Amino acid sequence: RSGKLTPSQVAKNIIAVLEDCNKSTPPLRAIVQWDQEQIMLMAEASTARYRNKCTLSYLDGIPVCLKEEFKVVPYHHRVGTVYLGTEPEREDATVAKKLREAGAIIIGVSNMHELGMGTTGCNPNRYHKIPRNPYKPNHFTGGSSSGSAAAVAAGLCPVAIGTDGGGSVRIPASWCGVVGLKGTFGRISSHGSLPLSYSTVSVGPICTSVADAAIVYSVLAGPDLLYPYGLKQPKATLSDMCAPDLKGLKLGVDWTFFKACDAEVLSICEKAVEHLQSLGASVVEVSLPEMEEVQVAHVICILSEMRDFLQPDFNKHFHEMNLDTRANLALASQFTALDYITANRQRTRSMRFLREIFTTVNCILTPAVPSTAPRIYESDLLTGSSDLSFTVRSMRFMQLGNFTGIPGLVVPIGCSTDGVPISFQVMAKWWDEAVLLRIGLKLEQFRSQTKKPSIYYDILA
Repeated sequence: RSGKLTPSQVAKNIIAVLEDCNKSTPPLRAIVQWDQEQIMLMAEASTARYRNKCTLSYLDGIPVCLKEEFKVVPYHHRVGTVYLGTEPEREDATVAKKLREAGAIIIGVSNMHELGMGTTGCNPNRYHKIPRNPYKPNHFTGGSSSGSAAAVAAGLCPVAIGTDGGGSVRIPASWCGVVGLKGTFGRISSHGSLPLSYSTVSVGPICTSVADAAIVYSVLAGPDLLYPYGLKQPKATLSDMCAPDLKGLKLGVDWTFFKACDAEVLSICEKAVEHLQSLGASVVEVSLPEMEEVQVAHVICILSEMRDFLQPDFNKHFHEMNLDTRANLALASQFTALDYITANRQRTRSMRFLREIFTTVNCILTPAVPSTAPRIYESDLLTGSSDLSFTVRSMRFMQLGNFTGIPGLVVPIGCSTDGVPISFQVMAKWWDEAVLLRIGLKLEQFRSQTKKPSIYYDILA
């Protein structure tokens, strides 16, 4: 607004950075498709709006990227594969359309784990390669919204959009030390993303700060006639988000569940709980029943739905898929209709338990991921990586939110001794994202210093 900088200048900086970061050793591989002309067109239109004092929203002129799972004109809708999206896209997903209408500058589409089927972000195929963690380039970013988290952490853009069916926004945000919000199921339209799993996937922003996540959430949330699951939602608000303290809030913790993580993660997460208490919130011990069943049932639901949707691909493009994708889809084919029905009965039970729990507490607190970002090995670059027990463990604190549809927010709260980020998660009842953002702002105060990643670009310089 002051005129010291224009969206066009920022866009030129970003284009220079995009050229640079993919030539670096190793390449960052956060943004996998971008178009200089498209970026400059949007930036110049925004610059004119600022000049004429008629900006469209808080996001006008702000650089954003979207996960390749979304349709974004004129890019290829590859969804992390080599065989999808053979032609450039002609239609925007709803979130891309909303971002354009808000004046945001879409700088490209970001890397992802092939078909969203993994939590590391390891995707060795020729179009994607393995995105690097800006904190430790020899470590994974997390997945499946891998490039989105890496782009935000490395400073390429302050906002990225991801999808989350088993932690796919929150795991990479956690491992890359940025903020990730998974909205309530149906809160943000997923029309125009590949419908891999229709009952577990939510859309949400990955941002540099909680305030930024709140702004993006307020722009994207709301019903979409093209997306039936979110039609009957209550109005999205940010009520009490900026309250000076947390007085009157009851925060639920199941300590047995909470403590199932690495010692270093646990130590800092316990201190974060104390910090929230010091601001006037009360911590209430709760019991999250049947969590083992929830974890198994979530895997059955998400994999069965993916297998159902990808059946033609599995038959026709089997040899073009990464090895871990083939293994996961082969495993999914072993589930029966009975397994799927039983899993959905468990969902009904778990939602009922949560409804009761949320009559006594406003939120449920957990660490974000039980361990920090794992190392990348030479073999991962060639053949990919598959470690099912690690995948399941990395989703431990994520699955409840995907299985029952409640929203979750992850906020970085510190770093491990080897310099990779550690994050904390807050979950709330359906449609109550406002309370997550309120607590998230206070968690940011707990993190006394923010360590800069080793790969970082200042696009305002």
